[in-house]
Amino acid sequence: MARNYTKQLLINYTTTSSNDLSMAAETKLAETNESHLLIIEDDQGRKEFMLSRPLYSIGRRDCDITLVSQFVSRRHATLVRLPRDDKNHSYYYRIVDGDAKGKPSANGLMINGRRIPAHDLKNEDEIVFGPQVRAIYYLLRDTARPIIQTDATEYDITLINPGMAEDIDEDIED
Repeated sequence: MARNYTKQLLINYTTTSSNDLSMAAETKLAETNESHLLIIEDDQGRKEFMLSRPLYSIGRRDCDITLVSQFVSRRHATLVRLPRDDKNHSYYYRIVDGDAKGKPSANGLMINGRRIPAHDLKNEDEIVFGPQVRAIYYLLRDTARPIIQTDATEYDITLINPGMAEDIDEDIED
């Protein structure tokens, strides 16, 4: 059943979303000021991946995101980028157990302590692929405030004579 569910998720994604994003839409995605970061910890240490592509394979050799562990399947999971329902053209990632053809991994996925076949990732979700192999997903949002133009006459500028600075240093030494 999990295999059919996974396969259906990916079929729905590939038939409706694979080429829907035009250049204009890609530009609008960049304007949302969101970044997607996946930090992996495995037998070789810690690696960071900035996510931007529509599809990633996760597993051992020849995957987009490689995990080094004997407990990881060849094609352990798939990350799929999906559009949000809002008007600002942002997106989120769904992680699905197994490969893009719907074949599940041997050990499955634990997300935030629960074994589930698929999950829409949220900020700080923890994904466990096996013993000592995990990832944490971060949704980074730019919280920059708008630039407010001010009149230069609002600022009072005081100039200090460099000769005065030496006098201050001499007073401190005494």
